[in-house]
Amino acid sequence: MRSVVRPVREAAIIIFSAFLVAAGMRLFLIPHQLLSGGVAGVASVIGYVTNPKYISIIYFAINLPVLIWGFIAVGKKYILLSMLSVLATTWFMTIIPAVKVTKDPILASIFGGVIIAGGVGFSLRAGGSSGGFDILGSIITRKRDIPIGNVLFVMDGIVILSLGFFKSWDSALYAMLCIFVKSRVVDMIHIRHVKLTCFIVTKERDKMLNRLRELPHGITVVNAEGGYSHEGNTMLMTVTTRYELSELRKTILETDPSSFVNVLETVEILGRFRRLG
Repeated sequence: MRSVVRPVREAAIIIFSAFLVAAGMRLFLIPHQLLSGGVAGVASVIGYVTNPKYISIIYFAINLPVLIWGFIAVGKKYILLSMLSVLATTWFMTIIPAVKVTKDPILASIFGGVIIAGGVGFSLRAGGSSGGFDILGSIITRKRDIPIGNVLFVMDGIVILSLGFFKSWDSALYAMLCIFVKSRVVDMIHIRHVKLTCFIVTKERDKMLNRLRELPHGITVVNAEGGYSHEGNTMLMTVTTRYELSELRKTILETDPSSFVNVLETVEILGRFRRLG
């Protein structure tokens, strides 16, 4: 049953994410001739200079070679979900009317960025992407372990400069606000890069070790002693990601509900660390 439900759930998330991206563009950015960055931003610049009516077609055309390259460099499942996202976004962009929800370009930049970031972030969490720069950003963050929002922000900066040269610098500055908001929200949703160090003090040493070995990350065992009771304890240390923390917490509580757990955010890791996806 899981083998059927999970792909359907992932596809549903991708389609909903595509709707958010398209809605953010059609209802907030395109009416003010602003950008969301990425391939959608490149398509928007070309559309603003030529004919805004063709932005969805340009978006699809630019994404095709990126998806083909990603299919070779990243993996089949990721790119298949990304293809679904691009197709769904293109379709939604053709059926959602370009309506000015707000007359204020600053509000349009902020809310457009938040809505689009929701689409990008949820599609990344589902194992796909919204296409274009997200694929390039995912490749870089997997190899270099850099927050994907930062990668997208740098690449989007190039698109902003092109808008400034070809359209107006006011539009470019509004677009910069949108892209900044988008990059921050994406990092709030897509949290695989955030590392956490967990210290687990337990009396169920062997039982806890066996359960933690089912998880993908390494474990360090430290013999400890209670400061007041002077009783012997075992402290286990493991580094995980914020994305995987809920699964680790569930495992610990199921194994030893009376264990003591301290979770710290990790600034830097040197050495081997297994990254998922």
